[in-house]
Amino acid sequence: MSSKTAVKKIFKQYGITFVLIALCILFTILNPVFLTLRNIMNVMRQMSMIGIASVGGMLVIIQGGIDLSEGAVVSFVNVICACLMMKAGISPVLAVLISLVISAAIGYFNGILVTMAKMPPLIVTLAVQGILYGISYIITNSHSIAGFPNGFRFIGQGYIGFLPVPVILMAVVLVIGWFVLNKTYFGRFIYAIGGNDEVARLSGIRVNRIRRMVYTLGGLFAGLSGMIFLSRLMSGQANTGVGFEMDVLTALVLGGVSINGGSGKIFNAVMGVAIIGVLNNGLVLINVNQHVQEVIKGVVLVAAVAFDCLSKSRASSLEA
Repeated sequence: MSSKTAVKKIFKQYGITFVLIALCILFTILNPVFLTLRNIMNVMRQMSMIGIASVGGMLVIIQGGIDLSEGAVVSFVNVICACLMMKAGISPVLAVLISLVISAAIGYFNGILVTMAKMPPLIVTLAVQGILYGISYIITNSHSIAGFPNGFRFIGQGYIGFLPVPVILMAVVLVIGWFVLNKTYFGRFIYAIGGNDEVARLSGIRVNRIRRMVYTLGGLFAGLSGMIFLSRLMSGQANTGVGFEMDVLTALVLGGVSINGGSGKIFNAVMGVAIIGVLNNGLVLINVNQHVQEVIKGVVLVAAVAFDCLSKSRASSLEA
């Protein structure tokens, strides 16, 4: 193997890690506060919500779909859980469980529309996004809902040992995602469907059933992220999840999850999530305007998708 080929192989495998390290060095130079233990823990806590939702989003994309309703699910369960606690007088534990069931049901509904109504996933999840945001604003009348029991802070602000609870929850979900994708038939079926759903169907895989299960998991993990948001802010707001789905999508594409389906690894997705977490935190620390931040993240997303498409195109031309 030539040295040039070896360098290409190393960059392909660890390029995203090098990008993450470079970003950390850059933000540390621009603001030394970035590398303090307190800020690192803050970055990890911020990453946790994107990381948890990204597992569900990754499953959806690998099997050939897309979910743009994740941010709306975050906002909707924020509002629902807040109302259950403050207006219905339900205990925090039961309110969280009910909210998670609702978020999973939303994901299942997405899956039903995609598989039974044969609607494009982009249109389905975009429509559901609008519906959920609309209902959230109607319920709250554009006001926040607060006054939760102090113990509810534990989910988003608590610690177990020296580790924040959200980080522990993210680690658990990531391990579950890795296990499902690499050690179960369900995971193999997801990759097979994303690679070629017709071949998967002819091989005996129940494609529609798998897809509904995947969208259900996507909704569930987005709902869990919403619970962490609610606990961190201690305020139910209809706009909490605005733009959240774009952070998740950007992180996944940066992490090498092909937008065309059929490929993606948890480790690389984690690196993508870390890059978005570092970007979000670092840009705030150096006082970059919020609108400029959105421009930067949009450019990153376009660049990542373009790279993915060009890579696919080049691979296809080589095979031909």
